[in-house]
Amino acid sequence: MARLESFDKLVSLSKRRGFIFQSSEIYGGINACYDYGPLGVELKRNVKQTWWNAMTREYDNIVGLDAAILMHPKVWEASGHVGGFTDPLVDCKKCKTRFREDTLPEANMNDKECPECGGELTDSRQFNLMFKTQMGAVEESASTIYLRPETAQGIFVNFPNVVDTSRQQIPFGIAQIGKAFRNEITPGNFIFRTREFEQMEMQFFVNPEESDEWFETWKERRKAFYDTIGIDPDNLRFHEHGPDELAHYARAAFDVEYKFPIGWSELEGIHNRSDFDLKQHAEFSGKNMSYRDPQTNQVYTPFIIETSAGCDRTTLAVMCEAYEEETLEDGSVRTVMHFHPRLAPIKVAILPLVKKGGLKELATEIKDDLKRHFNVFYDEKGAIGRRYRRMDEAGTPYCVTIDFDTLEDKAVTVRDRDSMEQIRVPIGELQAWLAERILIR
Repeated sequence: MARLESFDKLVSLSKRRGFIFQSSEIYGGINACYDYGPLGVELKRNVKQTWWNAMTREYDNIVGLDAAILMHPKVWEASGHVGGFTDPLVDCKKCKTRFREDTLPEANMNDKECPECGGELTDSRQFNLMFKTQMGAVEESASTIYLRPETAQGIFVNFPNVVDTSRQQIPFGIAQIGKAFRNEITPGNFIFRTREFEQMEMQFFVNPEESDEWFETWKERRKAFYDTIGIDPDNLRFHEHGPDELAHYARAAFDVEYKFPIGWSELEGIHNRSDFDLKQHAEFSGKNMSYRDPQTNQVYTPFIIETSAGCDRTTLAVMCEAYEEETLEDGSVRTVMHFHPRLAPIKVAILPLVKKGGLKELATEIKDDLKRHFNVFYDEKGAIGRRYRRMDEAGTPYCVTIDFDTLEDKAVTVRDRDSMEQIRVPIGELQAWLAERILIR
């Protein structure tokens, strides 16, 4: 399968079929913000649910959390975001374009010239990526709070609460899916880097003496996850952070990278965060963040193994992996999204061959029965071939056609999206036949 060379065709398909729209489009749009349409919201929801199940259902020692977006401002002082969550910023004096200094070629920085127009660059200044807002009725410095730039801190500050209420013992994890916000200087590449995004994070609390072992375990678990959502292992790799790349809190860090059209880029970070986070919050809050082992009576501050995946980037990778333009024997080109059935926005399309002769009524009965088990789409408009093509672009694994033979033999024609092969399946066996292929694969 030929891979996408750019995001352009994916952006076009997303708009045409209702996966992803530019935010506030009727007003000209807003940069690096996107809305998920009817198909996109289902796809993204399936990505999140698959991740959630992989964390909280597969492992008995991982529980869930949904922390507030707005948090006490001292949280971000303790975490280092207020003082250190910055990017080096430069502006072109001629064209007014803004750049992150660390993304410009070294030659341009040495010459102090802008790569776009040759204009002179300003001196570098640090730009904090957090969005500020005010809480309460009066805008004053004392009321300043922040939209969270990550979801992890909500987990860390709730560590004592979860220990007290969940009956979990170390090692255990806390999983969370939620929105985060970063005022990126240079966002772009469709939904790869946006200012409002969603994270799927799990923080795993361990005995410091076992942190290296657990770090390796979670590296392998997380890489294996992508196979379950249809990502080719050849399009994944690990990138180890060198000494100059490590965050201030990390003892070790690897990125899971995917081969996007823009090149190898991060999908997920796996970090050994040491005991930095809990000790920082203990210092700034004055609260005890240590853990007492009920078996050994040993008291320590846990180390944290973090798995932090971008939900939007994972959704984008799934779309890139699925996209194909296939030339058929008649010379026509079929655009198809080969989503893993578990992730497909629409699982089954119900297509009566025509609207007369009792086919519409029977198709409606089948649709009403199946929709209790799957996300089903009903379409009776247009030639059957065009309806198949629309479902191919939506990534629907199976199309069920009700024809006049159905009235006689009580069977339907099921078309496979990927192979385009068609078989007859008795109506009474249809739900089980589909479930075996959609839910178990």
